[in-house]
Amino acid sequence: MGIGLTYFKRYRMEIDLVGRDLSLAKAPEGYQFIAWEPSLVDAHAKVKYLSFRDEIDSHVFPCFTEFAGCQRLMHEIAHKPGFLPEATWLAVYTGSHRWEYCGTIQGIRDRVGMGSVQNLGILRHHRGRRLGTALLFRALEGFREAGLSRVHLEVTADNRGAIRLYRRLGFAAVKTVFKAAEVAYS
Repeated sequence: MGIGLTYFKRYRMEIDLVGRDLSLAKAPEGYQFIAWEPSLVDAHAKVKYLSFRDEIDSHVFPCFTEFAGCQRLMHEIAHKPGFLPEATWLAVYTGSHRWEYCGTIQGIRDRVGMGSVQNLGILRHHRGRRLGTALLFRALEGFREAGLSRVHLEVTADNRGAIRLYRRLGFAAVKTVFKAAEVAYS
């Protein structure tokens, strides 16, 4: 067993918020969105971990494979100089007499003044309910509230479902990048 270096193809996608209708930002029935507060850092980390641990992005970003790695990542995001609480949300399932954190998104203002989606994660058993769409649009509203007119994100090229979502919502690929990652091999 050894460690090797591989490269993952990723797309940088952008959206212009000027004049864009963000009315899809309402939580679907049975869900609600909770605004960022520091006491929710572990809840964001747990949803991030449960959303990404078995996905392609766990190979690109090994921190997604452990809850502790997601906690570190959430602390790093929350302490970045451009962190935007208004673009950082948790989704909560409130139906069937239970309460479950099931979605997360974080936003920052990057060094050039654009909005940057850090992660959008939805627990597998809550996907396909338009929750990702609504959560992303809620974050986009937050970016606009912070005075930003353009937002970008990166997505792994093999994550076809996410790419379809982003394109459907108005994001366009503007650049291809390659992310180096260590992988184990036998």
